Amino acid sequence: MAETLVTHNSTNSRELFLEACNGNAVTRPPIWLMRQAGRSLPEYRKLKEKHTFLELVQSPDLATEVTLQPLRRFPLDAAILFSDILVVPEALGQPYGFTDGNGIRMEFTIRNRQDIERLETTGLRERLAYSQMALHQIKRELDGQHALLGFAGSPWTLANYMIGGNSQDTTLARRLYHEDTDLFVSLMEKLTDAVTDYLEMQIEAGADAVQIFDSMGGCLPPSYYQYASGKWISEIVSRLAGKAPVIVFSRGTMGSLEHLFDIGAQFLSVDWTVNLEEIRNRIPVPMGIQGNLDPAVLTTSPGIAARETSRILETMRGFHRYIFNLGHGVTMDAKLENIESVVTTVRNFQ
Repeated sequence: MAETLVTHNSTNSRELFLEACNGNAVTRPPIWLMRQAGRSLPEYRKLKEKHTFLELVQSPDLATEVTLQPLRRFPLDAAILFSDILVVPEALGQPYGFTDGNGIRMEFTIRNRQDIERLETTGLRERLAYSQMALHQIKRELDGQHALLGFAGSPWTLANYMIGGNSQDTTLARRLYHEDTDLFVSLMEKLTDAVTDYLEMQIEAGADAVQIFDSMGGCLPPSYYQYASGKWISEIVSRLAGKAPVIVFSRGTMGSLEHLFDIGAQFLSVDWTVNLEEIRNRIPVPMGIQGNLDPAVLTTSPGIAARETSRILETMRGFHRYIFNLGHGVTMDAKLENIESVVTTVRNFQ
């Protein structure tokens, strides 16, 4: 992953993405959009009129269709599997659904050791075979022209939902960490094994890289981020070493940067609140950076979208270990003309 002085000029998007992952100088940063990239598209909404979210996730044909929709609209360099982080808890034996207000509802919540013992890691791949089938189909459709990414939630983020928390409230998981360390560790060990197995399966099915979403990492104070989240991600990254590049996205964790630098991932994906100039000056070689356009920009105007994109590109000029992306997922009210403006600005950058 050492940087080279060779500039990559290929028009093949997959080659461009992989060259950047290897730290090689490229003519422009590669671009892909954070997961749920298609949720603002009318063709996605049309599918949602006929199918539930879970049907889209669990049908290889439908997941393939939704994955490819953004690439038909925009000249992106990579596609990311359409799925959900909660497929792992479901495969372990803890199903999930959605309330009328679209909030997440787990069939049961983790309260004690017996609940953790109910979670079954054996046979995980068979229960997640629909993701494997979708990846095979998507890989064929991409025909080597675009990179393919897989993903999973971090053990800490998954544990929050499984214990009964949500994206706004992680109190229950933090309380378990403090009150019953042994129980907390038992859950995290099980989740670490499951996430590793799932990501290995994705890589074997054709994913060129995988991303771990530590979306709730910022709810942890730096004093114990490493023990509650960082060490488990590090274990996953270690087990995936040499198999595919790993991107770690950890939201709101500026105070825990040193721990994130030590995780061993090839790329650190940062949210929109992070100062990229500061990060590029601090991040150790050979780790790369991904990010970090504010998703709200996609709800404004093409001019603003182009301006903010150009600002980020100029900040990262000359830093070859860089992938352009959003600082979080695409929102449902993102405007198509703004996404097009962002993508065009990146592709025209020299």
